[in-house]
Amino acid sequence: MAPRTILYTGKGGVGKTSVAACTARRCAAAGARTLVMSTDPAHSLADALEAPLEGKPTGIDAHLFGQQVSAQEEMERNWSAMQDWLGDLLMRQGVDRISAEELTVPPGADELFSLLQLKHHYESGDWDVIVVDCAPTGETLRLLSFPDVARWWLERVFPWEKQIMAAAAPIARGVLDMPLPGRPAIAEIRHLVESLLTMHELLRDHEHVSLRLVMTPDRMVIAEAMRTFTYLNLYGYLTDAVVVNRVFPPEVDGTYFSAWRERQQEHLELVESAFGPVPVLWAPYFESEVVGPAMLDRLAEALFDDGDPAAVLHAKLSQELVVGHHSARLRLDLPFAERGDVSLKKIGLELVVRVDGQKRTIMLPPGLAGFRPREAKLEEGALQVTFEGPDDG
Repeated sequence: MAPRTILYTGKGGVGKTSVAACTARRCAAAGARTLVMSTDPAHSLADALEAPLEGKPTGIDAHLFGQQVSAQEEMERNWSAMQDWLGDLLMRQGVDRISAEELTVPPGADELFSLLQLKHHYESGDWDVIVVDCAPTGETLRLLSFPDVARWWLERVFPWEKQIMAAAAPIARGVLDMPLPGRPAIAEIRHLVESLLTMHELLRDHEHVSLRLVMTPDRMVIAEAMRTFTYLNLYGYLTDAVVVNRVFPPEVDGTYFSAWRERQQEHLELVESAFGPVPVLWAPYFESEVVGPAMLDRLAEALFDDGDPAAVLHAKLSQELVVGHHSARLRLDLPFAERGDVSLKKIGLELVVRVDGQKRTIMLPPGLAGFRPREAKLEEGALQVTFEGPDDG
């Protein structure tokens, strides 16, 4: 049986690592054989757990294991032949050795190669629960388009690789004075492409795999989380909860932090509007840093109360967006709406939807900047919004 897998992502500094660590501790305490792994290059998971971690699963408690994935080791395992070819090619062009080594690693490769470890653990059968502390959202989002590129390479390039290599080799040697990649390098790329496609299917296993967005109640942080949420839905990845961390509790009313709490409460209304019906979990701003078993367990208690952190907390994509050349269609789950007046307002890339006094705020992709809402209708608890592009009029 596939393990329950939860990936946490969010803007740097929002407490994502602590949330991942406390989730794993809670799952292990319930008797599940649990692995918490960090693919974040910052690697603060060991500090949060107050336990030494290695590049392979390391025992922490009876049922809890941790791992700080070494991107360098993963690259050596999956990219060494291609790296050798690229390095040789760059040095032939006059690039010094140190710079050549740096340039042979594509942007975002750290997260990509680290996630291959997730694929290995997911398929191993060794774990009941896997919790992943991902890189900040910018790096994570870059991975979302990789499967489409990978599929294109697999379908268009690799069937012709022998013919292309045979035809190009004389030109490369005689005219360009450069070597072509050998079979080991091509085999690495093929393996990487196939692994990416497998990862894509793994991440879209809604029965076992979900992502959770971690944020603080700050307007800029929430805006980034909204963009991430839109893209996760767009690519078919299930977000089953959002976590709002470091919320000032009512006890600060009448103190120096009272105005901050008031502003946070306004931002929490935006969170409810933007992410519903996905559950919103929140945790207070604790009086001390959330590191070590005791503080992590306090954080888990605040987030999950008596609930099961490994449960799939929301089982359906709350948004679906289909984009054509001159039109687009957006489906929004609105479980609170049955009948009533619907109003839409598009402000830049924000779509504000009001139904009978209830409001949803959706962050649209940049590709819809020139589109405008044309029609909206409620059907079976969902709102269907049709957009027309700038060339339709």
